[in-house]
Amino acid sequence: MTETLLETPLASLHRELGARMVPFAGYAMPVQYPAGIMAEHLATRSGAGLFDVSHMGQAELVGEGAAEALERLTPADVKILKPGRQKYGLLTTEAGGVLDDFMVANLGDRLFLVLNASRKDVDCAAIEAVLPAGVKLNRLPDRALIAFQGPGAVAALAGIAPAVSAMRFMDVLAVEIAGIQTLVSRSGYTGEDGVEISVPAEQAETLARALLALPGAVPAGLGARDSLRLEAGLCLYGNDIDETTSPVEANLVWTIGKRRRTDWDFPGAERVREELDNGPKRLRVGILPEGRQPARGHTPIQVGGEVVGEVTSGGFGPSLNGPCAIGYVAREHAADGTALDLMVRGKASPARIAPTPFVPHRYAR
Repeated sequence: MTETLLETPLASLHRELGARMVPFAGYAMPVQYPAGIMAEHLATRSGAGLFDVSHMGQAELVGEGAAEALERLTPADVKILKPGRQKYGLLTTEAGGVLDDFMVANLGDRLFLVLNASRKDVDCAAIEAVLPAGVKLNRLPDRALIAFQGPGAVAALAGIAPAVSAMRFMDVLAVEIAGIQTLVSRSGYTGEDGVEISVPAEQAETLARALLALPGAVPAGLGARDSLRLEAGLCLYGNDIDETTSPVEANLVWTIGKRRRTDWDFPGAERVREELDNGPKRLRVGILPEGRQPARGHTPIQVGGEVVGEVTSGGFGPSLNGPCAIGYVAREHAADGTALDLMVRGKASPARIAPTPFVPHRYAR
């Protein structure tokens, strides 16, 4: 039986621009445009790439005690988040795994959430299950989400929306762009400076066309989004983190608020505390193959002929002009510089553990 794919509000524009559409998280999404993944990747690193991320879940928590309610599912310190600010966090399970990673912004009278496309229904159900009387989760399926990323993105956008130039990394602001009321966060998933723009679905195509008319702007698809985030050392849910991985194993301890490490009142706190005290059995690491051969997800990692881990994400890094990967290895083999063998199609390919990001982040701190 053929799967019926959902479409984002920009589907017609993607096809007009010649995108190759593929199934992703239940949606028909553009994987690349005629210029190709390499060109889209490098254009984002040097100018501005426009990505349709409208498949992501958008929701808001409203009511007194919304932050406290959300903290029942996350080790992030949501209560200290100031109005107009956003942070990255994890939703955790009682077993200490990662239910999802997400973004949360304080809009003053409500919290605004961005959830992964493949997990938004799971996330919303989990959140609704812990809400007290007076706090409500409103899903926002009538909104689209556009990422405009790269060193030239904010300067170009400021030409038609001057307010964005004063925003810092993780600021969130209501901004009028091309006559459209939007919600802009100075954030993204590429390691570059840039913004993500939440917009009413019916106005998404008008906004996207206005952005693509800006200097240096090019459309970019899921292929470039993946290679950009890989070079930036950023996790992809379902590959690098999932319900079997803990925040400690994933090297995401920084998402756990200081107060939360005192109270230990979040799901999975017992496992997290034990791994912080005694060390996890494995750790997420960056990996640089020595040759030109990329190692894809599920590639076994060996040391001295013994399997010590597995690649979870890997490919060619256009900015590096070489392959890079992320994976998990046994803790005793996780030090930077450790020599590894990646078993690519049954043959050992030499590599070493390297710090991430592979390409320096260029956020507007």
